[in-house]
Amino acid sequence: MPNIVTAAQLRQVLGVSIALYDDAYLNEIINTAEAVILPMLVANTSAVNAYKLNNNEAYYYTEREHHFVAGQSIIVAGLPAPFSATVTVVTAGTYYFTAAITNADVTLREIIPSGTATLSGYSAVNIYTGNDAIESAILAVSVEVFQSRVAAGGQIEGLDFTATPYRMGRSLTNRVSTLLMPYLDVETVCQ
Repeated sequence: MPNIVTAAQLRQVLGVSIALYDDAYLNEIINTAEAVILPMLVANTSAVNAYKLNNNEAYYYTEREHHFVAGQSIIVAGLPAPFSATVTVVTAGTYYFTAAITNADVTLREIIPSGTATLSGYSAVNIYTGNDAIESAILAVSVEVFQSRVAAGGQIEGLDFTATPYRMGRSLTNRVSTLLMPYLDVETVCQ
């Protein structure tokens, strides 16, 4: 379910009726756009690239400094059970934090793709809901995704019937970068 832009908003921008494209179809497109935009933004989230469990103490290793402190509630996702859960930080180092989990010991394991650790209540969705610039960027990307799906071969024709270049490449986010600049997580860009 989309979080920042609704199917009705996208439908209005596209000028299509519900008879042509139902909410479920437009929600898929919006989810795709949010999956492109939201990870680029500053949020209280860190990628978890390794984990282990030793004497009922889970260790979560992050790719960069995480800024979590003891006592905070963290939502961990994308790891196998029992590591994906809402946990309370017991100790925190620069690139790891621990939490109490009762289970058999698990040796150090890397995870690809990385999991996520997000400060409870402070995800990108919570932070950027109602932000006009982020909403506009997600709508712009949603329109591009929609166009690439409905245009034959992913090519959009201009008014003079000449095909424009494929628009779903890496330049997709460049077209909305000015809207996103104040909110980009520059630490992830530099890694």
